[in-house]
Amino acid sequence: MKILIVDDEALQCELLAGFLENKGYDVVASTDPEEALRIFEQEAIWLVLLDQKMPKMSGQELLLKLKEINPQVKTIMITAYGAISTAVEAMKLGANDFLEKPIDLEDLLQRIKRLEEEVLVEKDVEETFEFVEKTPLPLRIVAESPRMKEVISLVRRVAPTPWPVLIKGETGTGKELIARLIHLLSPRAEAPFIEVNCAALPENLFESELFGHEKGAFTGAVHTKRGRFELAHKGSIFLDEIGELPLSLQPKLLRVLQEGKISRLGSERDIEVDVRVIAATNRDLKKMTSEGLFREDLYYRLNVFEIELPPLRERKQDIPKLIEYFTERYALRPVEFSQEALDYLMKYSYPGNVRELEHIIQRTVTLARGRMIRPEDLPPEVRQYRVSRTGSLEERLASLEKEMILEALRKSNWVQTRAAELLGISERVLRYKMSKHGIKRARSS
Repeated sequence: MKILIVDDEALQCELLAGFLENKGYDVVASTDPEEALRIFEQEAIWLVLLDQKMPKMSGQELLLKLKEINPQVKTIMITAYGAISTAVEAMKLGANDFLEKPIDLEDLLQRIKRLEEEVLVEKDVEETFEFVEKTPLPLRIVAESPRMKEVISLVRRVAPTPWPVLIKGETGTGKELIARLIHLLSPRAEAPFIEVNCAALPENLFESELFGHEKGAFTGAVHTKRGRFELAHKGSIFLDEIGELPLSLQPKLLRVLQEGKISRLGSERDIEVDVRVIAATNRDLKKMTSEGLFREDLYYRLNVFEIELPPLRERKQDIPKLIEYFTERYALRPVEFSQEALDYLMKYSYPGNVRELEHIIQRTVTLARGRMIRPEDLPPEVRQYRVSRTGSLEERLASLEKEMILEALRKSNWVQTRAAELLGISERVLRYKMSKHGIKRARSS
């Protein structure tokens, strides 16, 4: 990955270039912004470090030109000490980060490594989605948020291995979907994917369901039955809500993981099985081990790789795409949501996560009388919800910014030039922020 340094001070260019080359990076530097643009057009540059204050062209002007050539390029703006307003403006224009002079070289290195990780995550997500488009997943995977992109990247790396995976997350976050994705991305994709809902099985049927039984093993066992592990041979087995597995059966599951063998109920013969185990839980298994409710050795056997799914309230960037997908899936006629209705849906906390959002959209598009869905068409729990003020500072500031933009747009009858004047920002910055918050004017019905 090649880095371009642009700074009118030759000494600064030499310092940064020497440091980064010593760290193994391919670096090219220029003191002339126009020459830097020519280099950028001719070479494959993934990151540009650019000084904000240069005589021929400001850092902001150069940033805009770089983004016109390649919108995907990563950039770090270097600003004078204390120039916070300049840094904020740079971020609005699309800079990924900023640093103040004098530059802390180790801090710079850490920021570059974070950007490298983002690039790798984006590549994993892109490759995964290209594959998913050709596969029979029951639902579309949406990953607009950084948290979900990290999940998809982790799935991409874990899937080719044969080791157990433990998926953690609240009810409704999509644990089964991620389990299926792991299977489909694995070398076992052509073999069976067998699901077992541990919370739905009566305790007296657990052993028979998992490991099978011989004819006559118990009253009612009139035929020999293969268990789920046998059915999953060469494939994957998904043990949903693994925290509900009875303690009496946990040693037998541990044996399968350790030895790859099962024994049917009523049989003394071992059967070898080659199965990749994917488990999921909404419970704290670690805490359950300390309370004696879950075997510690089994927990560590299952938890070779851990994937934690964020609740929907922590991945709100995904909500607009999920609404769009569920609307397409369930609407029997063309409908769209007003901006006010979307605002309610964005602010709601979704204790039932993606599954709850799906049911809300399914109900709403089915029962709505008109083509335009307004707040009054939404379920009462959504309309009556009040945003908690205990969220992070970043979440509260983002919510406030969105409310201010919506208010300015309403006051100006959605004329963006006038709305930008009311907010004291440029029209281009307003358009950027509208895109960032998913703000669109709903067409009247």
